Amino acid sequence: MADDAWDPRQYSRFCDERQAPFFDLAALVEPAPAMRIVDLGCGTAELTAALHQRLGAQRTLGVDSSEKMLEAARARSVPGLELEQASIEALDLHEPFDLVLSNSVLHWLADHAGLLTRMTRWLAPGGQLAVQMPDNFSHASHRVAHAVAAEEPFASALGTLPPWPVLAPERYAELLAELGYARQHVRLQVYGHRLARTDDVVEWVKGSLLTIFRARLDAELYARFLSAYRDRLLSELGERAPFFYTYRRVFVWGRLPGG
Repeated sequence: MADDAWDPRQYSRFCDERQAPFFDLAALVEPAPAMRIVDLGCGTAELTAALHQRLGAQRTLGVDSSEKMLEAARARSVPGLELEQASIEALDLHEPFDLVLSNSVLHWLADHAGLLTRMTRWLAPGGQLAVQMPDNFSHASHRVAHAVAAEEPFASALGTLPPWPVLAPERYAELLAELGYARQHVRLQVYGHRLARTDDVVEWVKGSLLTIFRARLDAELYARFLSAYRDRLLSELGERAPFFYTYRRVFVWGRLPGG
């Protein structure tokens, strides 16, 4: 995804709603002394810093592919917190970590079986894996975006979009077992967000899902796409104030034997 598709201010518009799943994920982590942590897709690193301090970690490495997000992250200085610009696909870690965490990122990437295998290799004996991924593709907020994207003039400009990569929760449980995790916790959770009005759903996805389309379309065509998306979404959901926005997320936690 193009780096300039991300807008930290837009993403942060629903800060409290986006933070809740992170702290629910962090609650699955079992604290240990002097932990070494890597956060894949740290964004602005506000939550990474909170986790680092909550766990009293010895070292935390925040990794993100977006220079804009990391610019915002560098505005804060936390002892023991380091930042690195890299894509998860290209990342090559040569030291063991006690916790490999990824919050609301892996749904952008394909081959989750391969991803979990790589992430497991980065763990020390007794290390923990903690992952949270949106799985809201069945909601109109996501379905309508892809329906509009399949129509012209957008389809030709967008090209082939990748299929939704998030697996069924039970498949993640199977993968953790296959990878040798001694204990695991996998669940699907539905969050409910009370937005001021239906149109706020558009503002929500502009900071996340729609970055896919913004990255591939020029400014004029993206504006047309956004208008078509808004009209169709509001037609399907109705214009309501307030609007209750449901959002599915998958949580995956596992701990390796040893340590």
